[in-house]
Amino acid sequence: MKIKNLIEGLEIEKIHGDLEKDIKGIGYDSRKIDLDYLFVAIEGFESDGHKYIQEAIKRGAIALVVEKDIKLDREDITIIRVEDGRDSLARISSNFYGKPSQNMKVIGVTGTNGKTSITYLVKSILDRVNKNTGVIGTMGSVIDGEVLSTENTTPESLWIQRYLYTMLKEGTKHCVMEVSSHSLDLKRVEYCNFDIGVFTNLSRDHLDYHNTVENYFNAKLKLFYMTNKCNIINIDDKYGRRIIEETKNLDISTITYGIEKKSTIYATDIEYHLKGVDFKLNTPKGSIDISFNIPGEFSVYNALAAASVAYCYGIDLKGIKEGLEAVEGIRGRFEIVPTNEDFSVIIDFAHTPDGLEKVLSTIKEFAEGRIVAVFGAGGNRDRTKRPIMGESVGKYADFLIVTSDNPRNEEPMRIIDDVVEGVKKVNNNYIKVVDRKEAIEYAIKNAKPKDIILLAGKGHETYTIIGNEVLPFDERQIVLDFLKEIKN
Repeated sequence: MKIKNLIEGLEIEKIHGDLEKDIKGIGYDSRKIDLDYLFVAIEGFESDGHKYIQEAIKRGAIALVVEKDIKLDREDITIIRVEDGRDSLARISSNFYGKPSQNMKVIGVTGTNGKTSITYLVKSILDRVNKNTGVIGTMGSVIDGEVLSTENTTPESLWIQRYLYTMLKEGTKHCVMEVSSHSLDLKRVEYCNFDIGVFTNLSRDHLDYHNTVENYFNAKLKLFYMTNKCNIINIDDKYGRRIIEETKNLDISTITYGIEKKSTIYATDIEYHLKGVDFKLNTPKGSIDISFNIPGEFSVYNALAAASVAYCYGIDLKGIKEGLEAVEGIRGRFEIVPTNEDFSVIIDFAHTPDGLEKVLSTIKEFAEGRIVAVFGAGGNRDRTKRPIMGESVGKYADFLIVTSDNPRNEEPMRIIDDVVEGVKKVNNNYIKVVDRKEAIEYAIKNAKPKDIILLAGKGHETYTIIGNEVLPFDERQIVLDFLKEIKN
């Protein structure tokens, strides 16, 4: 694509060089630049892309998009100066891949908890009615059945546009995407044509980045000004009600879902049990009984959100029921590990105070023995939420093993001590075990009949981050290996 077509719609401050050159690819990481590429230099939090311009040129860049005035020895390099590199990357990426979202139905899901589960539930329903659906999110991008790993919950704009283009090329015309607050704030999802926006809930998280809950909320709010068909909002959440109020004058419909307050889509006759939850799904087009395979009140909310998307697309109750009930489970989301023992092990991604409370309160509903929680807090993240997490777990668990969870560049014991500050306010039945593998081993070897062991925080992850190293760490396999060892 010629540079002049690539930069269409950009707010340009200055241009130097030829705009008729053909560009074969785009990059913002100099290490991934190739011959006849355009390099977008972005000033980030930890690194400034402008420092790597010479490397990008050596690797084959023939055009640059920059935020600063730069001087080069070569006159044959086209330089385009812009005010906002991130916005420019999003626009250029969309242009390069032919604005794929304009020819697709893109559903964005945002909120603190539930995003991953809802994306897979929506996919299951849409697939069930022959609407082949792709996914972009925490557990990777799913394109025509193939799973591609992604670095973030919502990848950079270049990757989003590439994935959407690939989906479209493969005949996939629906995509359900996790939309994080970071991606909204950092313009990764700019120039995505969202058909539907879904709001799950909002609780304290990511304050290391947003600083305040209000900033966090305002980042989430942006999605609901980017949609063109429907906004789907959890009306039981106070921030959901704020979104409804703040977007009430938009010229698109709002569908609400909930359990407590009057809503468009709602659940009644709810019965919780270890293997799932049964409830009646109520919509303006009728009601139907659902037997859902993932336990907990939070699972009812996730199912209601997915059902609301289906309702928005005119899918009948039978299709919704079949799609929801077809989901046997979602990796790392209240995942029950088959132990064949007289105790249970559950793996869940919960890593916020609210998320932990939701999972533990669900377990409390059917626990016959002790609840044993193995959990920790991430390093180089919001330190203020650590004692709150500890207190949340301490209120529900009978015994706590406070351990590591991706300590990154922090001292693990310091993180554990921060968590224990909150634990001690409500519970004295805890131990500290720095090594997470040893913590899991301790929980299993000391399990009593009817215990439920919750391994919280890592969920689907199969790695741990210590220092700058990413090391293999698959909790499912660790549990199964210990059980095998005990039997032998």
